[in-house]
Amino acid sequence: MSFQVKEPILVVGVGGAGSKLATHAKYALNSDCLAISNDQKDLPSDCDTIKISTDSVVNPSVQLIRGSTYKEFDEIKSKISGYATIVLMTNMAGKTGSAIAPVISEICKESDKGLISFAIMPFKFEKDRIFSAGVSLKRIREDSQCTIVLDNDSLLENNPDLSPKQCYKIANDAVMHIVNSLASTEISSETNIISTSKEGQNIEESLRDSLKMLYGDASPDSIKSSIIHVVGGNNVPVGVLNSITSLTRGVLNQESQMDMTFGSSEESKVVMLSSVQGITKFDNYDPLGMIPKENMLDWTNPDCSIDCKLDLYQLE
Repeated sequence: MSFQVKEPILVVGVGGAGSKLATHAKYALNSDCLAISNDQKDLPSDCDTIKISTDSVVNPSVQLIRGSTYKEFDEIKSKISGYATIVLMTNMAGKTGSAIAPVISEICKESDKGLISFAIMPFKFEKDRIFSAGVSLKRIREDSQCTIVLDNDSLLENNPDLSPKQCYKIANDAVMHIVNSLASTEISSETNIISTSKEGQNIEESLRDSLKMLYGDASPDSIKSSIIHVVGGNNVPVGVLNSITSLTRGVLNQESQMDMTFGSSEESKVVMLSSVQGITKFDNYDPLGMIPKENMLDWTNPDCSIDCKLDLYQLE
């Protein structure tokens, strides 16, 4: 079953990276834009914004940012009320993204909005962010009709010579390519994983790197369908296109479906979007992630810090 994007559309960017992606995505989708962050520097001047206040705390925790976001629950709900589809853009590597994104997805589900979520996951060496990113992604997946994930860690594993800055650029470009294709391709209403490669490779090498990146996040048996976006495909020989089609069919699960699209660009590369079912790499980010949600006592509301303003006196 494919996700149906319906107008009017609102792109919601969370944090610095999410807000930058959202400002680009609003032009691609001909939509409105809303940026949300606890840092004023993240909020662009060319779209609607909501500043999350953490009062006097200079370095707030994920839980404090999330608790402060709930104070703006009604305002956020009012901002999205006039739209049929919400496109959520967030980088889970940042505290702001992993803190605020589950609140946005919760509001969208409560408001019965069509929600498609884009989430960029952190590098493995960002150990202090792995757990929060995994928990937040699990909640977003539960609330979204369609979730699209790009894993910075798998991208870096396949290309250890890349700097983090280069990885961010490749990841952002791949996400924007999928955003640009929303109007012309059908995306599965499942968890979808974006995989791609670095610049300067031929199409076959780019495809191999994309497949390696994909298999770093999910097992071959869990892949149900794949869309191969050949960027710059109009300049690629037909024989090469036929070769990568055969290669992909030989590697993917025999029961999985495969489609190919072409885009115009000076450089040629592959961006794959694969629908997966079952366990992914990200489920292991939360040690308790294997516990079914019906057996969890705290599933309804995510962890957050709130100021109860209780006058508790010391007893002697």
